[in-house]
Amino acid sequence: MKNASPESGIYSLKTQVIREARRHVNVTINMLTAPAQRLAAPRFAPLFAALLAMGAYCLGMTMLGSYPFGTRSRAVNDLGNQFVPFHAHLWDLLHGNTTGDLLLNWNSGYGVPFLADFLTYLMNPFSWLVGLFPRDLAELPVFLVTLGCIGLGSALMTVFLGRVHPGAPWPRALLAVGYGTCAWVVSDGTADPMWMWGLVSLPLTGIAADWCLRRRHWVAGTLLVGVSWAGNFYTAAMAGLAMALVLAVRLLLAAEVPVRDRLRSLVRAATMALTGVLLAAPAITVTLKASKASRPAPEAVYRGRPPTLDFVAELLPGGRGSVPAPHLFIGMLGLLLVAAFPFVRAVPVRTRVAWYGLAACVAVSFVWKPTLLLWHGLAVPNGSPYRASFVLSALLVIIAWLALAHRPRPRELAAGAVLVALIAALCGGRSVVGPATWILVAGCGPVVLAALLALARHRARSTVGTLAAAALTCAVFFGSAYAAFSVTAVRDQLAWWEPKITLDDRTIAVHREIKAREDWPRSRTDPGPHEFANNDPLLLGGEGGSYYSSYVPEKTARTLREMGGGWYIHGRHLRSVEDPVSRAVLAVSSFRTGPQAGPVDVGRAAAAPLLTVRPGLSAEDLDQPRRGAAGRGMDVRADPRVGGGSVFARQERLLGARVYEVPTLRLAGGGSGGGGPAAGSHAAAAPESGAVRPVPRLVDGEWRLPATRRGGAALFTVRCTPGSDVFWYAPWYHGQVRAAGLTSPGFGIRETTANPVKGLGVAPPDGRLTVAFSNPRAQRVPEHPLGCLSRAKLAAAVADLRKQGPVRLSSSGHGLSAELPAHRTGTAVLAVPAVPGWGCRVDGGAARAPHSFGGLIAVPLGAGATRLDCSYRPPGLLPGLAASGAALGVLAAVAGTCGVRRRRGGAHRPPFPPES
Repeated sequence: MKNASPESGIYSLKTQVIREARRHVNVTINMLTAPAQRLAAPRFAPLFAALLAMGAYCLGMTMLGSYPFGTRSRAVNDLGNQFVPFHAHLWDLLHGNTTGDLLLNWNSGYGVPFLADFLTYLMNPFSWLVGLFPRDLAELPVFLVTLGCIGLGSALMTVFLGRVHPGAPWPRALLAVGYGTCAWVVSDGTADPMWMWGLVSLPLTGIAADWCLRRRHWVAGTLLVGVSWAGNFYTAAMAGLAMALVLAVRLLLAAEVPVRDRLRSLVRAATMALTGVLLAAPAITVTLKASKASRPAPEAVYRGRPPTLDFVAELLPGGRGSVPAPHLFIGMLGLLLVAAFPFVRAVPVRTRVAWYGLAACVAVSFVWKPTLLLWHGLAVPNGSPYRASFVLSALLVIIAWLALAHRPRPRELAAGAVLVALIAALCGGRSVVGPATWILVAGCGPVVLAALLALARHRARSTVGTLAAAALTCAVFFGSAYAAFSVTAVRDQLAWWEPKITLDDRTIAVHREIKAREDWPRSRTDPGPHEFANNDPLLLGGEGGSYYSSYVPEKTARTLREMGGGWYIHGRHLRSVEDPVSRAVLAVSSFRTGPQAGPVDVGRAAAAPLLTVRPGLSAEDLDQPRRGAAGRGMDVRADPRVGGGSVFARQERLLGARVYEVPTLRLAGGGSGGGGPAAGSHAAAAPESGAVRPVPRLVDGEWRLPATRRGGAALFTVRCTPGSDVFWYAPWYHGQVRAAGLTSPGFGIRETTANPVKGLGVAPPDGRLTVAFSNPRAQRVPEHPLGCLSRAKLAAAVADLRKQGPVRLSSSGHGLSAELPAHRTGTAVLAVPAVPGWGCRVDGGAARAPHSFGGLIAVPLGAGATRLDCSYRPPGLLPGLAASGAALGVLAAVAGTCGVRRRRGGAHRPPFPPES
C-alpha cells in the first residue's frame, strides 16, 4: 500500500472543509426558508400568497402611518362618507340597536328603502365581521374587508393559474401577490370596499369556467358564480365578461379537442353562468328596481382615451398619474414576464398571439366608448371611468404565468428586460412615473431579473436556486409594499381625498347623546344638519334626513326639496331640513346644533306626531301627479294669495295652517316685482360701488339678478310683521344674502346643489328690511324668496296636529301600526316620503298602495277606522326570490341526477388538456 503524499492529504482536507461548509450553509438557508417552502408547497401555496399579499399591503400602510397602523385616517371619499357609516348601521342591525331592518332604514332620509343598499354595499362576506367588534371600532372591520379580499383574491388566483397551466406552486403564489396588490387595488379598490369583491369573483369565475372545460363540477361551479354575483354584482359582471373572453381563447387554442366537445363546454359554461346569476337574482332585481326609482346620477362625460404613452406608463409600478387612465401595474415580476412572453419559444406562436391579442383588445376596449360602456353596465361611471381595470391586470398575470411556467431562457428574459427598459425610457416624462417608479424599476427590477436568471440556470433546491427564490420572494413582498405606500401617499394628497370625520371621540359622544334623546316613533331625533360624514344618521343614530347613496329615491329627494330641504350631487346626497316648519311637519322634536368642533348641543322644538289624521282632507285634496319639473308627484294647484306657489305655501299645506307672511320684493329706490319702472329698467346706480350696472328684472315668475361686482349687491326692500323670523329660499342661488346685519351664504348649482330654507334673523321693530343679494355671476331666484314666520301661529298649528295624533303608535323594522280614536274619518298622513313599495291596511282590510299628500304617505280612512297598519316591501324582491327558487330547483335536480349517474358508474369523460 502506497503512502499518501502531503499534497494529497491537504487537498482531501480542503475538500472536506469545503463540503462541510456547504452543508452548514445549506442547513442555515433551509432553516431560514423552510417555513416559506412549506407554505409554497401545492397544498399551502394559496395560503402563502394570501399571507404575502396581505403582509405587503399592511407593511405599505405602516410605512404611511395609515389606520390601523398609525393615526392617518383611511376614511377618504366614499369610504368615509358611505362605507364606515353603512358598516356602523350594519353593526346596529346585527345587535338590535336600531329601529329599522334590512328592508327599511328609518335613520336616513326620514325613512328610505335599505335592501338595495345592503345588497350593494354590505353583501361582501367580510363586511359581516363588523358584528364581532365594538361599534366604536367599526373602521377596523372596514379595513379587514379590504385586507380579506386582497388575501382571498390572491389565494384564489394562485389556484386559478394552476388550472390555466400546470407548474410550480411557489411562482404562481408570487404572481398572485402581484394581482392582489395591483394598481387598481391600491388606487381605487381600497377606497370602495364593495368593489374589492371583484378581486375575489374573477378567479372564482375563472375556476368555474375551467371546470366547464373539463366537464365536471357543474353544481359547484354554479355556486361559485352565484357567490360572485351575490358579493357584488357590479364587479362580478366585469369579472364574468373577462373570464368569458379567457374561456373563448382557451377553447380556440384547444385544437386537439373536437369541435363538438368545445361547443358542449361552451353550452355548459352558459348554463352554469345563467343559473349562478339567477341564484343571486334578488341582488339584481331589487337593485335594478331601486336604481330606476332613484335620482339620476350626474351625467359623466367620457373625455376620450388617454395619450398612448400615459396608458402604457400605467404598466410601470409605484405611480399614480394626473391623467385619467386605467391603473394596471402588477409588480416588477409580472411586468418582466409579460414583456418576455413574446420571446418565449417554448410557448407556441399561436398561443402567444392569442393571449397578447386578448390583452390588447381588452386594453383598447377600455378607451373606446361603446366597449367602455359595455364593461360598466352601459353607463360611464361618475368618477374614474376605468373601474374594470382589475380584469386587465388579471389577464397580465395570466400571461406572466404562462411565460414563467414554460421556463423562459436567459436570452428570453433579457429580451423582456430590454423591453421594460424601453417602456421606462419612453414614458419617463409622464405624470404617473415618479420617484417611486424609478426606485422599483431600477432597484427591484435587477433583483427580479437576476433571480429569474439564476433559477433558469440552477435547480430550485440547489443553494443558488434557494437564494434566488428567497431574493425573488423578498423583491415581490417589499416591492408590493412600497408600491402600495407610494400610490396611497400620492392619492391622499388630492383635495378630493380629504378624510372625513367618522368614529372619533367627538362622533362617539354625539352618538351617545343622540341615543339618550331618542323618542321614536313618537317623534324623530335628527343628528343634522352639520356633517361629519355624508351619512351622519347612520353614523350617529337618530332619524334624520341626511342620506348619501346611489339609491336615493327620486320621490324622496323631490319631496324633501319641495319642502325646503337641500341636496348635493344632483340629489343623491340629501341634507336634513333646517327650518322649524319642516321639522314640525316631519316630527323632528330634537336635533343637534352647533359646529362639529363645539360642544354636543341638542335643540328641542314642538313637532307634530309622526302620524296625524286630517279630517278635512278628501281624495280630491291629495296630490295629482303631473308631468314636468314642477310636479313629480306634487300638488301644484295655484294658491290665489301672494307667494301661493312658493316653498312657504307648500309647507303650510302640509302643516294645515297659515303661519307665514310672504312679502313682495321691491327694488330699493322704487319699483316692485309687478313690473314697475325699476323692474323694467336695465341700469341703475349700485350704492356700494357707485358704478352703473343692470338691475334685477322679474321674468316668467323669477327674478333675474345680474352679476354683482365686488362689494356690490342687488337691493330689495320688504315688510314683515315686527318680531317674525325671516327665512329665504332660492334652491339654485350661489352667492350671499344679507339682511338685518346677518349674512347667509348660498351654494346652489342648478340640479347639482340645492340650498335649504335658511334663516335671515328677526324682522326689526318697524318691520322694514333691506335685503341684499351679492352673486359673482348672473342668477335666478324665485319671485317670492322670503317668508316671515310667526312662531305663535306655528305653535298653535303644531298643537292642533298633536290633537289629531293616534292613541298609540308602534314601529316595526319596516312598518308602522297606529291605533286611532274610535271611528276616525278623514285621511291619515304619515311623515314618511311616499315611495313605491308601501302598502297600508285600514282595520285589517286588504293592503293597498297609499296616496301622496305633498309627497308624504296619505291613507284615506273612509267612513271611519280604528286601526292603520303600513309596511314596506322592496319592489323586485318577490320576482328575485322566485328566480332564485327556480335556480335552486335546477341545482338540486342536476345534483340528484349526477349522484345517480355516479352510483351507476357513469362514463368517464377525458379531461381538458392541461395546456392551452
